[in-house]
Amino acid sequence: MRLLKLVPDDTNIRFLRWRNMAVILSIIVIAAAIALTVMRGLNFGVDFVGGQMIQATFTQHEDAPVVELRDEIENLGFEGASIQRFGDPNQVSIRLRVTEDGTDNPEAASAASTQITNMIESEYPGARIDSVDSVSGKVSNELYSAGAWALGLAMLAIAIYIWIRFEWQFGVGALFALIHDVALTFGFFSLTQLEFNLNIVAALLTIIGYSLNDTIVIFDRVRENLRKYRKMEIVPLLDLSVNETLPRTVMTSLTMVVALTALIFAGPDVIFGFTAAMLFGVIVGTYSSVYIANPVLIWLRVGPDSFVPAEVGPGGGERVTHREGYGG
Repeated sequence: MRLLKLVPDDTNIRFLRWRNMAVILSIIVIAAAIALTVMRGLNFGVDFVGGQMIQATFTQHEDAPVVELRDEIENLGFEGASIQRFGDPNQVSIRLRVTEDGTDNPEAASAASTQITNMIESEYPGARIDSVDSVSGKVSNELYSAGAWALGLAMLAIAIYIWIRFEWQFGVGALFALIHDVALTFGFFSLTQLEFNLNIVAALLTIIGYSLNDTIVIFDRVRENLRKYRKMEIVPLLDLSVNETLPRTVMTSLTMVVALTALIFAGPDVIFGFTAAMLFGVIVGTYSSVYIANPVLIWLRVGPDSFVPAEVGPGGGERVTHREGYGG
């Protein structure tokens, strides 16, 4: 029985032929994403702006009445409350901003939680209030700072790691790819106004790790081919490296997309933002590994003679050809 191959062994796609167009498009999209994030902002959750978190179980219902509950809370004067099912179908988590600027106001927070819990107990007999938690403005600011530092340090550490493992040019290429992925994800959340909370920070860190892994696989093959084919031009050599790692890239990305798409449509609401961020990140991360990281190597003049001696020992063989379609 023959094994199914998503990518044939003789695949020869000239990915880098479109590098200039792809990079120009990416720069435009990155600029648009940054501008959108600055002008429109992000829909920060309670984690970052402070507020109340109430968890309740509707023991007399098979499914929590989310729509009715949202209307009741808005009638109390609290707009923009995030109500999501979690755990069992009759359990909900209510996240509420008490102040728009994130300042501490214990009296307002206590009054808001009391109003909502009293409403739930009176309108839904048998409902159980499982917990009432507060996130102060000071704590939310600390979480925001910690999340920002985590993203920045992760990207810097990754660039240093690749610099040490490969060469500094590879580190620059990986860093540009990560900036591309993170900027576009911020733009996505600014455009959709999905809630941006600590779960999304975790998703961003996961996206950085995924994109890095994909980039390193390609870079590792590039380094091998630089040593093996010392007279091959850099553009066909990069195309060769991408094509040789394409089966792994397609299989990994495809399985991730299938799983995440299933979670988007059938998963719980509480992880919808995380899943959406991951799905978007996998797609842009795969793209950046090919069309952002590799062109940087060309612009930094990486070639077969950049890191290894030009001499070939006795009996040493090497490929001295132009790939089909490149001329020569």
